[in-house]
Amino acid sequence: MNDAIHGAGAKAHLQPHLQARVRTLRHEAQRITSIELVPIEGEVFPPFTPGAHLDLHLPNGLTRSYSLVNAPEDRNRYVIGVLHDEKSRGGSRWLHEQLHCGATLPVSAPRNNFALDEAAASTLLVAGGIGVTPMLCMYRKLRERGRAVQFVYCARSRAQAAFLDELAALGGDVLLHFDDEHDGRPFDLAACLARQPREVHAYCCGPGAMLDAFQRACAQAGIANVHIERFAAAAPVENAQSSGYTVELARSGRTLFVPAGKALLDVLLDADVDVEYSCREGLCGACQTRVLGGCVDHRDSVLTQSERAANDAMMICVSGAQSGTLVLDLA
Repeated sequence: MNDAIHGAGAKAHLQPHLQARVRTLRHEAQRITSIELVPIEGEVFPPFTPGAHLDLHLPNGLTRSYSLVNAPEDRNRYVIGVLHDEKSRGGSRWLHEQLHCGATLPVSAPRNNFALDEAAASTLLVAGGIGVTPMLCMYRKLRERGRAVQFVYCARSRAQAAFLDELAALGGDVLLHFDDEHDGRPFDLAACLARQPREVHAYCCGPGAMLDAFQRACAQAGIANVHIERFAAAAPVENAQSSGYTVELARSGRTLFVPAGKALLDVLLDADVDVEYSCREGLCGACQTRVLGGCVDHRDSVLTQSERAANDAMMICVSGAQSGTLVLDLA
């Protein structure tokens, strides 16, 4: 992520927002603050599942997405954790410097692109830095259900690790690794994954380099059930498509041309097609659209390899067509 975000972008087009009031701001670790949001009078928060995130719509026009930390059973509140990113583009900086208790913010209903398999026989959760936020919610649920789960939490230092008290209260198999307590050495992901049963469901959320190392370690260990969530878009891959392509809107029969170098989302918006979107970076999942025909050139950080291979959904903010014509379930 970072800006401590799951997605960052221009002003979003979304379903009607919920109005939330800031009840609590709490210092959790160096540069990390938790924000407790409650419904304003007359509002009811929709339920969520472990791994879900929501969008905050900030007064400065930015939209930022954050994982929900608290238990899904807490129907009267949402709690998120926000890292004050040194490279903030205005999201986390505003939340740390301008937000105050009692303020109201528009928020989206929660979405989940990082869903937990609560029935898995064995689960490994690996968190790096602010990546602890979705993992804490997952770990709490698995502990409640009596599932076999190990939680590995890595940070540069103990002072930079949030929610340690909550983890300690949950008990169980928790492994903490702080680089400065190991002569600056990072956690050995390869060794950790090699010790896991092959059927384990392995989850990781953290910096991009950690996620890449995690995926390599899972592949080497022969682990197939791999789940990751990125805080920032993966490095762009050069697009071999240089001549543009056509998009057919199945519900209306309209046909649009997407020229080389232009985002599919922008072409749809220019044509006044009503689509939902938020991050514009292929991170949040808001713009996921059903694909009825054609071959997608996937560029998002949401869909799994098997979901990409199915070729029945795409993130229209960053993905396009490999060639020819895409048929989308849009009007």
